[in-house]
Amino acid sequence: MRVDLYTKVVLTLIVGLLCVLALRPISVEAQSSRPDLYFEPGYNNLRKPDGTASVIGKVAIDLKTGSIWGFPTGVEGPYPINFTDNKPPTSKPFLLGKFDLTGIN
Repeated sequence: MRVDLYTKVVLTLIVGLLCVLALRPISVEAQSSRPDLYFEPGYNNLRKPDGTASVIGKVAIDLKTGSIWGFPTGVEGPYPINFTDNKPPTSKPFLLGKFDLTGIN
């Protein structure tokens, strides 16, 4: 049986692509140190646990640890606003509390 040029080219291309797949570096991340955050919809009045501040902001829950974080925005909006400065402000989170996730089966 005679194999034509087209079949040889296609088989060579398949072998080459399989070699590329087999020899590429594999990155595996067993546990990510990055938090898995869920941002609750809407805006809430965030009160620091020590009672020193009360601001409007967004609530985020770390789904891995159960920590509840407050991100102050200063206004009822999706991001922080500073009317006195031209630079975009950064919202520094503070810990509001924690859910005990160990009781969930």
